[in-house]
This record gives sequence, C-alpha cells and structure tokens, in this order.
Amino acid sequence: MSLVLYNDLTREREEFIPVRGGCVSFYSCGPTVYDYFHIGNARPFIVFDVLRRYLEHVGYKVTFVQNFTDIDDKMINRANSEGITVAQLAERFIEEYYRDADALGIRRATAAPRATEHMPEIIGMIEKIMSKGHAYQVKTPSRDGDVYFDVRSYAPYGKLSKQSIDELNAGARVEVGEVKRDPLDFALWKAEKPGEPSWDSPWGKGRPGWHIECSAMSSKYLGETIDIHSGGVDLTFPHHENEVAQSEAATGKPFVKYWLHNGFLLIDKEKMSKSLGNFMTVRAAREKYPPLAIRLFMLSAHYRSPINFAPEGLEQAMGGVTRLRNCWSDLLHARDNRVGEGDITSFIEELKRLDARFYEAMDDDFNTAAAVGVLFEIVKLVNTWLKQERLPAGFFQAAEDELRQLDDILGVIGIEKSDDSEADEVERLIEERDAARKARDFAFSDKIRDDLLARGIVLEDTPQGTKWKRKLA
Repeated sequence: MSLVLYNDLTREREEFIPVRGGCVSFYSCGPTVYDYFHIGNARPFIVFDVLRRYLEHVGYKVTFVQNFTDIDDKMINRANSEGITVAQLAERFIEEYYRDADALGIRRATAAPRATEHMPEIIGMIEKIMSKGHAYQVKTPSRDGDVYFDVRSYAPYGKLSKQSIDELNAGARVEVGEVKRDPLDFALWKAEKPGEPSWDSPWGKGRPGWHIECSAMSSKYLGETIDIHSGGVDLTFPHHENEVAQSEAATGKPFVKYWLHNGFLLIDKEKMSKSLGNFMTVRAAREKYPPLAIRLFMLSAHYRSPINFAPEGLEQAMGGVTRLRNCWSDLLHARDNRVGEGDITSFIEELKRLDARFYEAMDDDFNTAAAVGVLFEIVKLVNTWLKQERLPAGFFQAAEDELRQLDDILGVIGIEKSDDSEADEVERLIEERDAARKARDFAFSDKIRDDLLARGIVLEDTPQGTKWKRKLA
C-alpha cells in the first residue's frame, strides 16, 4: 500500500506522488515569535514532524522548511512596550521556541528562514505580481507606499477554502487606515509608520505583509511548485488562500500539490482563546505534563480531527508513556541478564503482522491514532514474552529493532541513539553500586544512586537484581 493523503485543495484522498521523484519539498507554517508558542501551535508542529519523519523513514529525501515570522504588529507592539528592538524580541523567542520544541521531540527544520532576512526575495516577488497586473500601489496624502494584491484580478481565488469571491467579500472588512479597492484585497507591502522597523523598497520604506513572506521563502528554498504545505485548519483562510493567489499570480504555476491542515485543539471542549481565559503556552503545559506525554496525546487522534486538551487525556497519555518506557527499560535489562535458548517463530510472525498494520495505518491518510494503537499492541506482545525466564538473543534483537524503528517515526518512547552507550555506563555503575553495598559502603552506593537519579535514571532493586529506567520527563 502506498501513502494516501487527504488533499484539502481537491477535498479528496490522493496517492502521494512527489513532483520530483524521490525528493519531497515540505513547507510548514511556523510561529510568530512574540511570545512562547501555545499548545494549539504544538499540534501541527508535532503531527507534521511525524509526517516528515515517516517520509524520510520510507526512503524520501525531504527538504523541510518552517519559517519564523519575526516582524508583525504583535511583535512591534510588544517590543515597544518592553523598550527593546523587534530583532531582540525575535531572537529571545526563537531561542525559547527551540527550547520547547526540542523538549517535545520536534526535529529541527532543514531551513528555518526569518522574514526579516529575506527582504530581497519578498520585494522581488511583489514586483513580479505587480508586473503581471495582480497588485497595485496606493498613494494618499498621508501614506505613500502601501501595495495590495488585487483579489478580483485572480479568477481562481477561493479555490482552497472552497468559497466564491462574493461569499468571502460578505464577511470582509477594511481595517482602520487601509485604503484599497476591495475589502478582500490584502497587503503585500505596508508603508512605514513611526516607531516601526522598515526597509527600503521601490514603493518607499516599509515592511512586508504577513502572507507574502511564506510565498517568497518557500519559493527560495523549495522551488515554485512544492509537494506539501501544512498548518492548522484556522490558516486555510485567509493565510493559505492568499499564499496560493500571490504565488500563482507571480509564477503562473501551481503553488502546492498537497495541502494538509490539522483540526482544532480544544481546551475543555472550547476553542482555545485568550478572551475565554483558556489560553495555554507549551511552556506552561510542560510544567504540568511531561513533554513525551504531550507528544503522545497529540498523536492519539487523527490529525484532521479536533482534539480536546483536558487533564484526563493527558493523564492517560502519561500512563501510556510510562508503559512504553518501562517496556524499553525491561527489554534492555533482560537482554543483559536473561539470554538463553528457545523458539521465537511465533513471536516473529506476530511482530511482522503488527508491523504491517502499523504501516497500513500510516499510509492511510497518516493515521497516527491507529499507528499508536498498534505500537501498544507490540509493547503488549513484547511484555508477554518478557515473562519467560530465558529468551534467545534473536528475540531481543527483533524487539529492539522494532521499537527503535517505530520510535524513530513517532518519537513517543524517547529512545535516543546514545541509549546503547548509556546502557553500558549505567550497568557498569550498577555493578559498582552492588560491590559497594556488599562492602557495606552505603555512602558510596547512595551517591551512585543519587547521581543517576540526577541524570533522570531511576534504580529499582528487585530479587532478580537491580533494574533501571529513565524517569518520565
């Protein structure tokens, strides 16, 4: 079975066939770095990180681009209120973004471009759009330099959100200070205002509108037609609709082949909103729940479905991560202490059957909820076999390979590439601790235990010997 994805552009399930053979160009909308990113943002960051991992796992060379919006009204207002520059604010919260994203297991993008570092590309794309008659400059006595995209000049406008221009126009509004031909027209370039950062352009000093940065940067790093563009469903209109219009107006080519949007994240069954008081940053969520539990929670529903961020769901995810981590820890401990003889034919056959179901789930519109369910079935299978006193080396190799492989895709067990060397070191320290206890040097044995605990490793003394596992973090 090949990968099938639901394409929001066509509203159909389609076989995934990249534009350029074995290479995948993948753009995902990143954060506006004026604050810590919130758990609503965490959902697309996590789920599309897994899609990227899966594509790489099955053999594609993926170029994954996620931008930072580092100039907009929110950033300007906050920087001014704190008495710092917008650049300083951006630098601070990009660093904080990585701190939270790394904790959630989100792999860093191939390229992470910032809007302010791509003014030549942004200005160049606006010039192309204007040269083809799809944008215009507004000149007034008070402002000279605003450039707007002429929505009615682009006939397919609305094809992504599946709404006509007249339907969209009914809900459109003109912001204070805007002078444009049609309420749906959107800013490509904004004339300079006092107290704002600005850049030189053919239309005077100013700064880019929000939508144009993604088109310019995706074109630079991925080409004029890309395979996948992802983001939250709330970005479908106007952000992604406007990206389609301006990109295709500039190039005359299709912009994106597959559009993917994740469903809303709700808090206590309400859409997250600052006005409702249910807004939560990832930083705050991490103070309540381990990052691996947040990640598992986000993957436990289909990406296109709404998901309710509630305590009971997070507690269930915490229990799930504990089961996964304990299985991995028990497997490593048994491997070092209980190798023997035996027939594992039935284990291998069942493992292959479950493995095939995992890939079927992932190929079926990237169904991580079903894939996570299969992972727990595999863990149950491994735990059942671990009840035996002795097991052949082939069992341990097959089980470890399977768990490593699936965790490399989902990232919910927290298996690191350094686990083997770490395991050797921990086992050595456990031997030193055992020797110290036999010599009744309890101060030294307690020091080893405490040092390991400080590194997140918990020791458990059992009749079968000392077991260890990494503390849920």
